[in-house]
Formats: sequence, C-alpha cells, structure tokens
Amino acid sequence: MKNPFRSIRRFYSETATELRKASWPSMVELRDSTIVVLIAVAILGTYIALVDFSLMNGVELLSSWVR
Repeated sequence: MKNPFRSIRRFYSETATELRKASWPSMVELRDSTIVVLIAVAILGTYIALVDFSLMNGVELLSSWVR
C-alpha cells in the first residue's frame, strides 16, 4: 500500500515547482486587467438589469391585457 503522506508531499512539491515556472503579471498589468474586468462586469450587470426590467414590464403588460 502506498504511503498517502508521501503522495501528498510529492504533489505539493510538484505544484510549487510549476508555480515557480509560471509568469506572473506585473503590478501595472494586474491593475489594468482588474480595471477591464470591473468595467466589463458593470456593463454586463447593467445589460442584465435592463433586460430583466424590460421582460418584467412586458410580462406584466401582457398579463394585464389577458385579465
């Protein structure tokens, strides 16, 4: 039977090795990417809110015509 602690230690060792190989963004790249994501989230949130509001009013209008 394999020792689970040896497997876990090997996994974390290999993970640390791979993380050292990764290229990490600079502070400027990180800031710029964060700004882009925040703007995209704001635009998408606004779009979803407008569509939701429009559909809600459309359904209410149609249901008022049926009554």
